[in-house]
Amino acid sequence: MIRAVTRTRRYLPLYLGWIAICAALFFALRNAEDPSRRRGRIQSQDAGRIAMETLRSRDAGRFRDYHVVHIAWARRGEGAPQQRWIVLADRLPHTSLREAIVVELAAEDGKLLRIRRPVT
Repeated sequence: MIRAVTRTRRYLPLYLGWIAICAALFFALRNAEDPSRRRGRIQSQDAGRIAMETLRSRDAGRFRDYHVVHIAWARRGEGAPQQRWIVLADRLPHTSLREAIVVELAAEDGKLLRIRRPVT
């Protein structure tokens, strides 16, 4: 018991220093850009939501059982001249891409670019 108290007292300045460093970094970096959330484009979760809303607005009955399977980022020049989100949607239970649909959305605003079948 006495050893544990002694160790705690010995490392107390280290603990307090670490807390101070973390607090300083928290305040220094609070307005820094998050590299996973780049400016000038919608987020992947928003792209998935927009894609499903678009599909269901076109044919609610057909796409009622569909859900987002995967969302991928495509840079300019990767099959199209603009940056875009590619959203793969499939029916539940999964159909092994037999009934899957790909929705391509503009990266900046989520505008629909095209709806197509997946390339297999």
